[in-house]
Amino acid sequence: MIKADHINKSFGTIQVLKDICFSAETGEIVAIVGASGAGKSTLLQIMGSLMKPDSGSVTIDSTSLFSLSDKEISSFRNKKIGFVFQAHHLLAEFTALENVMLPALIAGKSRKQAKEQALPLLETVGLSHRISHKPSQLSGGEQQRVAIARALVNRPSVVFADEPTGNLDSRTKEEIHRLFFSLRDQLGVTIILVTHDRDLAHLCDRTVEMIDGRFV
Repeated sequence: MIKADHINKSFGTIQVLKDICFSAETGEIVAIVGASGAGKSTLLQIMGSLMKPDSGSVTIDSTSLFSLSDKEISSFRNKKIGFVFQAHHLLAEFTALENVMLPALIAGKSRKQAKEQALPLLETVGLSHRISHKPSQLSGGEQQRVAIARALVNRPSVVFADEPTGNLDSRTKEEIHRLFFSLRDQLGVTIILVTHDRDLAHLCDRTVEMIDGRFV
């Protein structure tokens, strides 16, 4: 489903990624672990098309990302890639339902179509009773569940999650962990996680460790 070949990335004189190669199969959940500054989040952003490498290629679902124009990359990202971050990045003025609908609306769906896609996902993540609530009315765990539903609303091929449970208490972390695996089983989505949470990493199908810009 996803393949990164010989990715290199520097910021100034500091080489953050050093000839990284990575792949994941359809429906696989892979954890990328390592100390802060190892290059994990940079790799995730490159694989998610949010940042371009200095050299190397990324292929998702048979599409070579960096052979596309910027406009084509944006369209591909909207339809094929979902993101979940440590901070949920929900829009404060919108309800849970409206936040989940947004990527579908950006993809050109009608409000009716976007709502029809969003409602089942909010039910799946256990928030069908909170669809009219705004982020300030939701707990941290509920906000992250909305963010996960939003990441999945366009039925992406792959979801990239960067420290998705980093701001949550231990009980809520466990709930989010179970949710990721349940969604994988239901939807068959590939999930790539960057995490410091060893408990979450141990649950994944595979764990790779990064040190100083390389996998070890």
